[in-house]
Amino acid sequence: MQLRKKIDINKLPSHVAIIMDGNGRWARQRGLDRIFGHQQGVNAVREVIEAAAELEIGFLTLYAFSNENWGRPDEESIRFNGNNDPVS
Repeated sequence: MQLRKKIDINKLPSHVAIIMDGNGRWARQRGLDRIFGHQQGVNAVREVIEAAAELEIGFLTLYAFSNENWGRPDEESIRFNGNNDPVS
């Protein structure tokens, strides 16, 4: 993606913060399992990170895990390591 050709880089912020919310609702509204929504959220994060890097955004903050997430079942918990171990 050639974002630099489409965006005035002189008007970009130095810090972008994103609150990730609603992946499970997104999936449920489409008749899909909540975990599919979380997987789509991961894909979206990858795209955001790549775009921020391409545009040389200095700081990117992703709020991806709230206190409410600690009570979720293991199969729905966000995984933080390559072993897919649930967060504990």
